[in-house]
Amino acid sequence: MIKIGIITGSTRPGRNAEQVAKWVYDFALKRNDAEYELVDLKDYNLPLLDEAYPASFGQYSNEHTKAWAEKIKSLDAFIFVNGEYNHSIPGALKNALDYLYAEWNNKAAGFVSYGSAGGARAVEHLRLVLSELQVAHVRNQVLLSLFTDFENFSVFKPVPIHSDNLKTMLDQLNSWGNALKTLRK
Repeated sequence: MIKIGIITGSTRPGRNAEQVAKWVYDFALKRNDAEYELVDLKDYNLPLLDEAYPASFGQYSNEHTKAWAEKIKSLDAFIFVNGEYNHSIPGALKNALDYLYAEWNNKAAGFVSYGSAGGARAVEHLRLVLSELQVAHVRNQVLLSLFTDFENFSVFKPVPIHSDNLKTMLDQLNSWGNALKTLRK
């Protein structure tokens, strides 16, 4: 059985990512096709990239990098939960991605995003970054509107259709995650 990390892509105080990630996690736990785990970037406290060598060298000197690398290495696939900040991904997420290289390779990713346009532009940027890290990303995604899925832009109340979208994305992610696991053996 594959392990899927649900990564909260924001460390901002008052962020919506925690509520959304919990919704994804609770939904996913009802399935029996993978092990799911919440992975909160805030728990890793990664400073602005501070490694001397490029991540592709795999020579990590800082303990926070080594802990982050071990976590990502232990997972087979990812669900990125992030808002859209200025038409892109949050800086903390980009920083966390840049810390590592080989640990991301040949794994699968799905997306649950939110913003005024559902976070679609952020996901498009995230797809580009993940492609460079050799992460395969599934087509289906969950796009949440700050206007219709959040009360007062802060209390998460998703409309029912998003559960169907999440199911479809998880189905694809599990298929790809299992297929790519064979490449890493």
